[in-house]
Amino acid sequence: MQLILVESPTKSKTLQGFLGPKYRVLSSYGHVRDLPKDEFGVEVENDFKPKYIIIPKARETIQFLKEETQKAETVILACDEDREGEAIAWHLTQILNLNGQKPYQRIVFHEITKSAIEEAIKNPRKIDMNLVNAQQARRILDRIVGYKLSPFLWKKVARRLSAGRVQSVAVRLVVEREREIQNFIPQEYWTIVAQLKKTGGDPLSDLQGATPCQFEAVLIKKSGKIIPKLGIKTKEEADKIVKDLKGAEYKVINIQKKEVKRNPLPPFTTSTLQQEAWQRFHWPAKLTMQLAQQLYETGKITYHRTDSLNLSDLSLFAAKKFIINQYGNEYWAGFLRRYKAKGRVQEAHEAIRPTYPERMPQSIKLEKNQLKLYDLIWRRFIVCQMAQAIFDSTIVDIEAKNYLFRATGQILKFDGFLKVFPIKYEEAELPPLEIDEVLELVKLIPSQHFTQPPPRYTEATLIKALEQNGIGRPSTYAPILSTIQERNYVEKDENKKFRPTEIGIVVNDLLVNHFPKIVDVGFTAKMEKDLDEIAEGKIKWVKVCKKFYEPFEENLQKKYAEVSKKDITEKPTEKKCPKCGSQLLIRLGKFGKFYACSKFPKCKYTKSLEENTLGIKCPKCEKGEITEKRTKKNKIFYGCSRWSKCDFALWDKPTGEKCPKCGSLLIETKRKQVKCSNKKCDHVLKNNKN
Repeated sequence: MQLILVESPTKSKTLQGFLGPKYRVLSSYGHVRDLPKDEFGVEVENDFKPKYIIIPKARETIQFLKEETQKAETVILACDEDREGEAIAWHLTQILNLNGQKPYQRIVFHEITKSAIEEAIKNPRKIDMNLVNAQQARRILDRIVGYKLSPFLWKKVARRLSAGRVQSVAVRLVVEREREIQNFIPQEYWTIVAQLKKTGGDPLSDLQGATPCQFEAVLIKKSGKIIPKLGIKTKEEADKIVKDLKGAEYKVINIQKKEVKRNPLPPFTTSTLQQEAWQRFHWPAKLTMQLAQQLYETGKITYHRTDSLNLSDLSLFAAKKFIINQYGNEYWAGFLRRYKAKGRVQEAHEAIRPTYPERMPQSIKLEKNQLKLYDLIWRRFIVCQMAQAIFDSTIVDIEAKNYLFRATGQILKFDGFLKVFPIKYEEAELPPLEIDEVLELVKLIPSQHFTQPPPRYTEATLIKALEQNGIGRPSTYAPILSTIQERNYVEKDENKKFRPTEIGIVVNDLLVNHFPKIVDVGFTAKMEKDLDEIAEGKIKWVKVCKKFYEPFEENLQKKYAEVSKKDITEKPTEKKCPKCGSQLLIRLGKFGKFYACSKFPKCKYTKSLEENTLGIKCPKCEKGEITEKRTKKNKIFYGCSRWSKCDFALWDKPTGEKCPKCGSLLIETKRKQVKCSNKKCDHVLKNNKN
């Protein structure tokens, strides 16, 4: 019996279906060994030797795998082909003693298809220790920062805070963007648009589906010089131009017609898939990766953690055949399009694509969100081999005195790849015009504008910024975004954009001022490059860890003596503690500022800094008012201001109105549905949006 070990039960089920009774496929259910949670677990003096232990939840699985390993002729390790997968495979060899008498083979594949698995079995190899060492180095570096720096934050800021090597850089990006927004000073500027029409033309023709006779042209030059975006700064300047143009003749002086071709986008990498899923569906990166994992493990798509744009010849020819058969020869690009990613990427890997291009989304039975993601991946792959979209573009320059206006128009001539992957574009048709034709001015429109601050990061734009700065890798983007939110360093505003929390700003500023390398974008990117070079066998992992650890540890001990908690987290007030009469301080905790007695821990009095009162009388005690509160895990709920003397609480926000059936408070759910807060009452109003 041949025993194949993988890391996922879904993956094992899919492989078993391909391979039949000669093979038995079992799962390790993810990682089986890790550094201990209750100690540092790294012997710094012994070349950073890690102290691995079997993860408690994996003990039963390991015992079962040991028994099954003894029965097998050969053990085949078929974990994922990235560093994490290689590390899991290596840990299994250590625990199951596969380096001893029991032989093992390591196989890798980019897609879970019968042909790919059979080909991998024909070409086994041993564990790639360079990949394992790169994963070990990342884990140890992260443990050094987390285990050493987190206690510093506990002592100098607040308990239960954590520091992360890569996550701290992500928080810095969010904090710095927020400060850019706060410090932004809008600048006024004006644009001038001329509404023009052909002399004697009928504006009503625009409404009747005919070729329009009326169109708009934007002022772009004065006296032959281009007017920059902020060139017209005030209303007075705009009014002067309008006055200058009074009675001017608007004459066409140049017409430029050309074909504009638009290329399709390349296939997805991990980061671009996460970005597109956010933009289209507003899915967090974590959800996108969960769905992609399910599609991969059931054999629907190729491996989903990749930064490569490479595509196999087999997939390119399959796409060509499908496009020609389904849409016609004119919709194929005419050649096999190949793409190359920028920067350091694993070109041996492939981009994310469907395993079988001919399987159209409507022919596959999937759960709703899985189908949406498969449809997105399938379309993006198919269009990357399709013909360009072609537009007829027209640019018309119109002279009026010493001013130049420009009108642009474009009409879709051939849809090409847009037939399968529609994207936003504007069509604007201009009337037939001729050189020296004099046009009639309908209206001159000066418009006031103000420059806008940079937007807050969304999931998509923050992932893009991390990738552009060389921070993180395909497998880490989703965990980074999840972690910084779970630690309450950033939160999402009403538009689902990231903004830093109060504690996030304080922690970031502390790290920037005292541990600049930890949150330095360039330094962190260099560390990622070093990890890549470990994976390629170019440098030794111990050297990288040592180079990081020694100056970090020296600086950490220095900062323990230099940094005072009072300067960071405490601010005296004139208020007195109602329990003991001592001075009240404004203190900073994990979830923001609050009042605390200066005699802590002798006196443990605390109070919220500002009660977010809703102005609704508590229906239980009828003495307090309902206020917005937060749990220890930062989850919002609504309770009585006399909490905990009165334990009235709701998860959903009360509207202030009472139920017409039972008299209880009405609440508004997250789905904007208004209903009774009394679970025994079935009164529900229509959707609040309606």
